[in-house]
Amino acid sequence: MLAILVLPVLAGCRGSGPVAEERPLVITTFTVLADMARNVAGDHLRVESITKLGAEIHGYEPTPSDLRRVEGASLVLENGLNLERWSERFLAGMPNLKRSTLTAGITPLPITEDAYRGKPNPHAWMSPRLAEIYVENIRRAFSELDPANAEEYRRRAQAYKDQLRALDLELRRELATIPAPRRVLASCEGAFTYLAKDYGLDEAYLWPVNSESQVTPQRMARLIATVRQRQVPAVFCESTVSDKVQRQVAEQTGARFGGVFYVDSLSGPQGEAPTLLKLQRHNVRTLIQGLKGS
Repeated sequence: MLAILVLPVLAGCRGSGPVAEERPLVITTFTVLADMARNVAGDHLRVESITKLGAEIHGYEPTPSDLRRVEGASLVLENGLNLERWSERFLAGMPNLKRSTLTAGITPLPITEDAYRGKPNPHAWMSPRLAEIYVENIRRAFSELDPANAEEYRRRAQAYKDQLRALDLELRRELATIPAPRRVLASCEGAFTYLAKDYGLDEAYLWPVNSESQVTPQRMARLIATVRQRQVPAVFCESTVSDKVQRQVAEQTGARFGGVFYVDSLSGPQGEAPTLLKLQRHNVRTLIQGLKGS
């Protein structure tokens, strides 16, 4: 009798594994792209991120286990705009692996300062409007990879775009409540250029991108001067870098340290930013609370 009870369970285990593994594997370069891709993929594709939650993506160093995972992939989704320079070396040995650059079709905003002057700011996903282009590029890549489910990808992509459009209206309405003199977003990294342009904010930061995150006296003095001149009530930092220097800026200017933004990585499932939509809402809520002093 015991054997009869156990055998069906074992059979079920054997049956579930291969079914899951039959789905094509899609690899993304970081967790935000993985979330966007899963919204489009549904149950038809497996989507995994090379970088883990909380990882700093600009200077990421792939591991041998990363290489093994990618070797089993059918498609790699990457941001482009010089964000994942490490991936060029990483993927050089797999010339036949399909790759899709999700910023294709986006006119990038340039970095305006320091060594990266004139190069594209890579953080285009921080604009809900531009995130729709990411989603369309994902849909196109999935439909080419798996034509049999192209209609499902189209439906899911459209539903996700609808959520992004609703998010855009929500953020626009909420950010409009910040008084004009206080509409300064002071962060560690210049990762909010696209969002600031969308919603009429002024951006200030310690460094333009995290791969150039050395805090020079000139950079720190520049941000301190901006915070003092504009009487910015709060400064912020991103989750993937140290906030130590930004807290020093707060001390020297009388501003508060207003909290942590999520940009290059999602949080864990129980955290404040487990999806891109929740990431955006968390960041804007944190910004408004800081700038309004609530």
